[in-house]
Amino acid sequence: MGTETVRAQATDEVTERRREQRGWYFYDWACSVYSTSVLTVFLGPYLTSVAKHAADADGFVHPLGIPVRAGSFFAYTVSASVILSIFVMPMAGAAADRTGRKKPLLALSAYLGATATTGMFFLDGDRYLLGGLLLIVANASVAVSMVLYNSYLPQIAPPEERDAVSSRGWAFGYAAGSLMLVVNLVLYSAHDSFGVSESTAVRICLASAGIWWGAFTLVPLKRLRDRPTAAAGQAPGHGWRQLAATVRDMRGKPLTLAFLFAYLVYNDGIQTVISQASVYGSEELGLSQSTLIVAVLLVQVLAVGGALGMGRLARTYGAKRTILGSLVAWTVTLGAGYFLPAGAPVWFFVLAAGIGLVLGGSQALSRSLFSHLVPSGKEAEYFSAYEMSDRGMSWLGPLLFGLTYQLTGSYRDAIISLVAFFVIGFVLLARVPVQQAVHDAGNPVPDRI
Repeated sequence: MGTETVRAQATDEVTERRREQRGWYFYDWACSVYSTSVLTVFLGPYLTSVAKHAADADGFVHPLGIPVRAGSFFAYTVSASVILSIFVMPMAGAAADRTGRKKPLLALSAYLGATATTGMFFLDGDRYLLGGLLLIVANASVAVSMVLYNSYLPQIAPPEERDAVSSRGWAFGYAAGSLMLVVNLVLYSAHDSFGVSESTAVRICLASAGIWWGAFTLVPLKRLRDRPTAAAGQAPGHGWRQLAATVRDMRGKPLTLAFLFAYLVYNDGIQTVISQASVYGSEELGLSQSTLIVAVLLVQVLAVGGALGMGRLARTYGAKRTILGSLVAWTVTLGAGYFLPAGAPVWFFVLAAGIGLVLGGSQALSRSLFSHLVPSGKEAEYFSAYEMSDRGMSWLGPLLFGLTYQLTGSYRDAIISLVAFFVIGFVLLARVPVQQAVHDAGNPVPDRI
């Protein structure tokens, strides 16, 4: 084979890899609007109002005959979706690895979630049960689809490119979330000018996220390709049995488990800050709903630059050192948040800016670093455990936040208590010899990681 032929083949391979990577970015672009517009902003308050409309004189609804306070219905429904996710994510990951057919499973989970989200347009009157069912389906579907989506990363990017590719994916997601949130907020705030009621405007915002999700999923489905795996032909287990089998396999990779445990700790802190920052802003600082929504938008916009910027830092300092630096930044940000004056939106926006700058990079680089620690042929199975750490196991932070407030009566004490997750996570991650972990997983060790 001549030199020119070899060069041409190498060029074709690079071109095809870049094309597949660009298609991969678009799934973050597709599904992130669900997390931003639906879960973070609109669905919680709206579904709660629908449940209250259906409640009895004592303020209770009765799904399946069980008395539930209407104000708690949304939280319980999210919890139910997490429980369902814990069962289906390991099965989906194992099935993808053993069949080598990730793309059909990605399509199934994505369009099931997009359809459920679009169906939220019909969530009016007292249809709280419909809203709960659609939320459970959509939330579980996005969790499964992210397992499959993340598992493509080791296959579409060589080790030296993964930090940058993962960071661009997160940046795409935050950019889409920001764009859709701006459109939604214009419709919501000026609904009278568009001739629709506030309720109808919210339902349009919810449904538009599902339509967006489904439409842009076509791009990765067109460009990503399935690959045969070493685990092909083996039958996956069921639910907890499959999860137990995955954990047993991971016990043979103790350094991979050590990273996953460190990630579980500091990510618990990240997820708790995301979920409780609005409570801190409204209850402790006395800020308005419009201020909180603008802060969410600010986080989304700055997370784009943060993800890309930390991806560049990782090329110089390595992913592990950059993540450790971000955990220091999280600690400083929370410390500053403790001293924020009440009734001062500008300082809350500064806090939101700090969160946005480290949020995307922390998540993107954690994903790319974990991808180096996954044995070939078990990407989806291992990423199901990673995704459960991301979505299904982040309960200790909210518990600590709630207990601290209960014992002290201060949201300031509650928010500063979360520093423990970043300090402990820093120590645990610092102790992981990531180069040895990559070698033990059977993967090539990058020059800088």
